[in-house]
Amino acid sequence: MSAVLAPSRPPFPAGRDVRLATPGFLRARGITLRPARDDDLPWLRTLYASTRTEELARVPWPDAAKRDFLDSQFALQHLHYLSHYDAADFLVIESDGIPLGRYYLHRGEPDYLIIDISIDPAARRQGIAGALIAQTQREAAGLGRGVQLHVQVDNPRAQRLYERLGFAAAEESGSHRRMRWAAGREG
Repeated sequence: MSAVLAPSRPPFPAGRDVRLATPGFLRARGITLRPARDDDLPWLRTLYASTRTEELARVPWPDAAKRDFLDSQFALQHLHYLSHYDAADFLVIESDGIPLGRYYLHRGEPDYLIIDISIDPAARRQGIAGALIAQTQREAAGLGRGVQLHVQVDNPRAQRLYERLGFAAAEESGSHRRMRWAAGREG
């Protein structure tokens, strides 16, 4: 375990209620949201690694070096999210107590920011991400706010999902593209 994962403060804000309603489509399938907890970190690290499998398959490093790199990157990303979005909702998506993904949402002004949405490979392409994003859009629209997110430029599958939900490219910087959905826009 990386020393970077031992922050001097609790990894997740304690005592938060889930403010985002679980979409009916997901509830009917037994999928719920709950606040992330410290004991989720090992699973969240594994989930993070699953999002970088294709990228690291092309890198000629030994497996141990890849694991160390992923542990370090996860720890740095985790600390960045907590320090920059301390008022955000850090949610675990689960079914019958089994984690399926994470959904990190910052309710900012003038726009909400989907900080991160990651789904376990076995649960991908089942409508989970789309349902959560659509629920976020409905909530934001009720307040007259838009929704923003960032996506890797080499992730066309995710970009197509976001475009189907009404997001449009707003800006590109290096490996990521910022996309925005405006309230009142069809999604």
